Amino acid sequence: MLRSTDDGLELEPDASLLGSDLSPVPASKRTLTRWDIALLWVGMVVNVPSYYLAGSLVDLGMSWWQGVATIILGNTILLAPLILTAHPGTRYGIAFPVLLRSAFGVHGAHLPALLRALVACGWCGIETWIGGQAIFLLLPRSITNSWYAHPIRWLGTSALEFSCFILFLLAQLAILWKGMAGIRVLGNYSAPVLVLLTGWLFCWAYLRAGGFGEMLSTPSRLGPSQFWSVFFPSLTASISTWSGVALNIPDFTRFAAGQSDQIAGQLGLPIFMGLFTFTGLAITSSTQVIYGRVISNPIHLLAEIGGTFTIIAAIFGISLATITTNIPANFVAPANVLVSLSPSTFSFAGAALLTGIIGAAFQPWRIIESSDSFIYTWLVGYSAVLGPVSGIILTDYYVLRRMALDVNALCSADPRGPYYYSRGFNAAAIGALVVAVTPAVPGFLHKVGILEATSQVFIVIYDNAWFFGFFCAAAIYWVLSCWRSTRKVRTDPSVLEPLQPTMASLIAMTL
Repeated sequence: MLRSTDDGLELEPDASLLGSDLSPVPASKRTLTRWDIALLWVGMVVNVPSYYLAGSLVDLGMSWWQGVATIILGNTILLAPLILTAHPGTRYGIAFPVLLRSAFGVHGAHLPALLRALVACGWCGIETWIGGQAIFLLLPRSITNSWYAHPIRWLGTSALEFSCFILFLLAQLAILWKGMAGIRVLGNYSAPVLVLLTGWLFCWAYLRAGGFGEMLSTPSRLGPSQFWSVFFPSLTASISTWSGVALNIPDFTRFAAGQSDQIAGQLGLPIFMGLFTFTGLAITSSTQVIYGRVISNPIHLLAEIGGTFTIIAAIFGISLATITTNIPANFVAPANVLVSLSPSTFSFAGAALLTGIIGAAFQPWRIIESSDSFIYTWLVGYSAVLGPVSGIILTDYYVLRRMALDVNALCSADPRGPYYYSRGFNAAAIGALVVAVTPAVPGFLHKVGILEATSQVFIVIYDNAWFFGFFCAAAIYWVLSCWRSTRKVRTDPSVLEPLQPTMASLIAMTL
């Protein structure tokens, strides 16, 4: 029996809410140190999409220092919700899908969990496609120039490149079969190798371009008014890059030894992202000097450099960088969500397999075909959904519940439980999510070409989708929760005390 509520109710765990992969981690098994978490960030940050994001800012007209400043600012802003969301994972040993039940209800939590999972599946497909491209580089020209490598119109890529994509997907699933233990070992050993390989490419660019003066000489192509129109969506895109991981960070910090370890370890994001961004931007800027054009995609750059050693280093480096990012950042979250939907149906390994299949359905080769589609359509687009979810979670945990959760009740579907709300759904959270996401939809439809014209207000909202969604959802959820608790207090005055937030605490949480 599980002791759950303050009035002494004994609640039974529900098999549909509690599986071996979602059970709270006991204190004895929370062993991740600050160095383990920092190394995890090294493994995730040093990857092709992070490099591509940095290079895309140069491609869109920014100078190297404008690009570095934009990305560092974005990741510094994200650090606050990252650490705040990680707290309940470390304190209670609970995973992201379990934490969602506090705000959305034991059944309503499936909605934001699925939204996060879909974003992760899209990223999983992108990273796997990049790894497949590394394999493609290894193939002899007689094969890459054959009919098998000709693009298929309906597929959007060639059968050969798609086969490389599937091969790399299978390699990742083989590593995942051992669970989180295999991920941790791989991350610890790969981080130093990734730093060395990135350093090698940086040194090559330094020597070929003739020093930092030439490497960083590419000026901004944006005037004052043009800069701000690029800066705000780029800042949103920078935040959006890791906003998904910032949501499901409890999946990792539930294994952390303590709060000081998780906080110190999370500092690795802005530090290592800043360093890697500078490296990526410097290399991308150097391509203008070396080749007379900007090459923002590192795979295309490595193919341009050529040579046996370069190709081997490219295969090894891109593959390792992709695996150490893709597995922890994009396989774990959707796999845990699928397990939470039906613990009796999905194991972690089986859920990871389905994640890979959904990732392929996203057709990632279309997402990263240009800097514009990658930043304005993909990164900014999904931030409109993840920002509101983050705002609701943090408002619920810090403002309404004052960091007090009943872990046993989170694993129970008993209607008498505190997180059951109405039939397992919290209308306040779901309503706040829908209202906060809706204003960004016209801007998204305009960006993808479905709407020929829309109000400038909607475009501004979309360009700042994460910020708008976060604060809008937080405020709406707070107001609706206060209204609900005020109604309940008429019949039971004890209800108001644990739920009544103050405006001061709301402001403190959002800053």
